[in-house]
Amino acid sequence: MTDNVVPLFKDPQTSTDTIPAPDPAPAAPDTARPIGVWRQRRRGLRMAVTSERSRTAVRLVARHGMYVIGGTRITAKRTWDGRTASRYERMIRAAEAGGNLEEAKEWEDRLQRFRTGRHHRRMDLLRSAPDLAKSALYGTGLTVGGLLLLGIVLAIANKDITWVIGPIGAVIEAIRWAVMVATVVWGPALTVGPWLALLALWGVGRRQQTAPQWTLPAQQRDDTGAPITPSIVVTALRDLGIATLRKAINEMGDAGAAMLGPIRIAGCGVEVDVTLPSGVSTEEVQGRRRKLAENLARHEHEVFITLPAAARTVRLWIADSGALDEPIGPSPLVTDETATANYKTGKAPWGQDLRGDAAALSLYQRHVLATGLSNQGKTAALRALALWAALDKTVEFRIADLKGVGDWDMFDGGLATTLIQGPTDEHVIKATEMVEGLVAEMERRIQSPPGTTFTPLIGIVDEAQVAFMCPAIDKEKRPYGGSKATSRYFMAVRKIHNQGRAVDVLLWEGTQDPTDQNLPKLVREGAHTRISLVLGTESQARMALGDKAVDGGAAPHLLRQDLDKGTVVVASGGITIPAGQTSITVRTHYIDDDQAAEVAERAKALRNGVVTNARTIEPEDEHDPLADILTVLGTESRVLTQEVLKRLAALNDKAYGRWSFIDLKRVLDGTGAEPYKSDGRMTLARERVARVVANRPDEGSTSAAE
Repeated sequence: MTDNVVPLFKDPQTSTDTIPAPDPAPAAPDTARPIGVWRQRRRGLRMAVTSERSRTAVRLVARHGMYVIGGTRITAKRTWDGRTASRYERMIRAAEAGGNLEEAKEWEDRLQRFRTGRHHRRMDLLRSAPDLAKSALYGTGLTVGGLLLLGIVLAIANKDITWVIGPIGAVIEAIRWAVMVATVVWGPALTVGPWLALLALWGVGRRQQTAPQWTLPAQQRDDTGAPITPSIVVTALRDLGIATLRKAINEMGDAGAAMLGPIRIAGCGVEVDVTLPSGVSTEEVQGRRRKLAENLARHEHEVFITLPAAARTVRLWIADSGALDEPIGPSPLVTDETATANYKTGKAPWGQDLRGDAAALSLYQRHVLATGLSNQGKTAALRALALWAALDKTVEFRIADLKGVGDWDMFDGGLATTLIQGPTDEHVIKATEMVEGLVAEMERRIQSPPGTTFTPLIGIVDEAQVAFMCPAIDKEKRPYGGSKATSRYFMAVRKIHNQGRAVDVLLWEGTQDPTDQNLPKLVREGAHTRISLVLGTESQARMALGDKAVDGGAAPHLLRQDLDKGTVVVASGGITIPAGQTSITVRTHYIDDDQAAEVAERAKALRNGVVTNARTIEPEDEHDPLADILTVLGTESRVLTQEVLKRLAALNDKAYGRWSFIDLKRVLDGTGAEPYKSDGRMTLARERVARVVANRPDEGSTSAAE
């Protein structure tokens, strides 16, 4: 068996037979490298596409391409409009969309005249062809004849017969040269002409800005603060998202310009009236204030939408960018040390409206309600009105500051006959008694003889929501706060609102963050002048100003908290409001505490003998209230308290002229001669008063300061 084995390989060194080693296995293909290369290429491609340089290049190409396309479209439209009646038809549709039938009829007449004139021109052109041929033949004959005549003259002059055809030869040579020049120029003209046409179309598109906004460079896309033009206003309205409005603007022949009135400079902005097309309501435009402001490249607080007297019209006031963030300057009360006031005929210089005009408010026989969020300038705005009124020395103030941080300190010592400062229930009780004292004074004045004139009495309750929310209850289980028929503060306020104005007893209230609980409906509806600063919601704005004002465009809830401090929206007959509007926005002058103290000192200098927390009585006027009461009772056994007050005023007007039932009751309390009811009316008994006077210690006369 072994002899038959054939050696496969013989080693030359050993001469021994060996078996060759097997061939190595083929290597696996290297697939990792192509995948890595592809990933790198894809990453590089993505970086190239998304880089700012690539985006700039794409915007550049798209922008200039759209200039050419837009210029072609505009040129074609102009050419078409110039040769057809499409312009007249668009104007007719625009007039019909705007509801102006008379204008539509006028444009229809113009269209008819245009068509008639075009027909006559075409017929004249058809009839003029034979005449044109005859004229051409006649003109050619005259030209040839003239040239021959000129040649004959030249031949005679030069004594050479060849000059006869010399002029005709010169004309032929000129024509040959013209053809030669045209042949040379024609080729380059065919090459350059289309590019010149493209350049012209590009220029038209660039002037009209036909490129989309995203293709413009960054410095051109940033149009914040750009001047307001008719095209900007129409474009902003078109892009509001109101389909009916957009369709009407697109169908108007003048691209919507007929909707706009003149754009007028109005203070630190511009004002324009927009007549809306049929089918578009003013409410739809008002509801898109933010989008309209953004379309006009303004912030929301820089655009105000109101309703003027004209029907289907909105009035847009558009501020210059950033203008509302600038201060308006000091109050005239601070800058003019000679300023005085007249409660009845004057107006308080309060600030400026959005047009930049001075805003002044009449306080005559008007209850005031000021509300807003905390720390937005409510007290400062209300105090500025009171400081002006204090410059009329006939005005008396009774003030309750239920915040109690000293905002009204300057009225102490001569301006306010009552000044309560503090947030506790005890302060609310005193404030309630103060308002009830206003009611008593009001009732006394109402019972005065007809024709009696009264000095103004203004009660101010700042932070009145504290009074409405007070849980305290008196001895008769009647709550001081709340809005029930038994609530003392609420009922006193209601009584003043009902009848106080007629006898110049007024109530001013300042509240914050109004709700139905801390500002009842009957109270807020009783104010004649309603003022609102920044509020959180539209429902609060309706509480503060009323539904009519908010529906008419008042929007204190759209003011910016902390940024629009001192900016108020006012609904009142005491301030000049543009015709058709129900409210006005005023940027009030800020008077700080030091400036307020200076104004208050000037007001105190106008007054004599006013003592805070006391009636105005001359110090040297001494009297005995009990003895005077006994005197006016006379010999009658019982006298009504109202009659006693009248008799006391007649006896000593300086001492008792401003007395109310509260003052009378305070003198008699604890003496045993207190007023009592008889047949449902408060009465004094002479016998009781005489017994008190007879049994009291002999201390001489007392002052009525209490």
